[in-house]
Amino acid sequence: MPGTVIDADTHLFETRSLWADHLPRSRRGLAVRIEDDELGYAWLTAPDGHRIHLAEVHTPGDIASMGQRRRRQRDGLPPSAPFSELAAHDHDPEARVRLMDTQGIDEALVFPNFGLFWVRTLEDQPETQLANMEAWNRWATEGVQAGGGGRLHPVGHVSLRDTAWLQAQLAALAAGGVSAAMVPIGPVDGRPFSHADLDACWSAFEQHGVAAIFHIADGPRPFDDAWYVGDVNPIEPLLMSTFISVTPMLALTDLAVGGVLARHPALRIGLVEFTSSWFGQFLHAVDACFRFHAGYNGLPSDHLALLPSEYLRRQVRVATFGFEGPAQLTSTVGDLFMFGSDYPHAEGLARPLEDFQAAGGPIPSPVDTGLYCDNAAWLLGR
Repeated sequence: MPGTVIDADTHLFETRSLWADHLPRSRRGLAVRIEDDELGYAWLTAPDGHRIHLAEVHTPGDIASMGQRRRRQRDGLPPSAPFSELAAHDHDPEARVRLMDTQGIDEALVFPNFGLFWVRTLEDQPETQLANMEAWNRWATEGVQAGGGGRLHPVGHVSLRDTAWLQAQLAALAAGGVSAAMVPIGPVDGRPFSHADLDACWSAFEQHGVAAIFHIADGPRPFDDAWYVGDVNPIEPLLMSTFISVTPMLALTDLAVGGVLARHPALRIGLVEFTSSWFGQFLHAVDACFRFHAGYNGLPSDHLALLPSEYLRRQVRVATFGFEGPAQLTSTVGDLFMFGSDYPHAEGLARPLEDFQAAGGPIPSPVDTGLYCDNAAWLLGR
């Protein structure tokens, strides 16, 4: 197989006490944790004992088995796959690298698993929220980066709500060899990304050479809470999937039109697991709407040196799925897309490269280096 293959979307599961294990003793009371209930189901649990979400074992590429396990829990039956049966390669960096050898994957970006679930729950507890991000970041440098042998690229987890804290976290991540960090995708304490108060945050990403990555997660929501009432899974509601592109569209529009990308030309942005087939039409729409709004309201449009889409093309890369036809997307939109498997999630790919190609992705070749390597490498600052 020609060239290096980088998977832009993989996850390692946090162990039961990972957060407490990576916080100072005096702050361990702030740690989220995984605890079993009376039936033996593991739960991601907030420091106050609130159960946030089931802590589940996944069978990669098999959402039906996940549904069956969740139905068993609702029916009051014991778990068919206890959390203790989590495979070593799902949580151990060295075991993951050995598995990658059999999958034909050379390198991979590694996101947290349960870190996708607790951010919104802890939104009104900023000290707790930041402490648990900090714990993952320490594991990213001391565990994932160290155990990955240069082939696993852990993605840190940060917030923009405290500039001094962000500066310290990005400095520590960069010093530990981590060059990307996941950011909750939504307003920051009521402020859009383009707010002047947050400019120092974006400067910090540039200063430390760390990319800002948006990954689908239970963060700030684009619609009124009333629309989500009654969903059987309040952490992963139906509307999250149905309107998966809305939140990144809002964020990217603000970053481009609000001048963040213009003011911070070295800022690298990644979109992961938001799908990608909408991205080309969005680039067209954001320019058209920008021109229309300026003309309709008698406003100047020359405060940006480039069109919004040109900033986005320059500074954003997007993970794609095989079923979205990445070769066609690249030919019509440009070389902006990255191969991602979402391994080892049930909704991801059991055999990353094989399943990606079977769904419609091209076979890796010298003409696909952007999709399979170069765009992810660029995001990592290489």
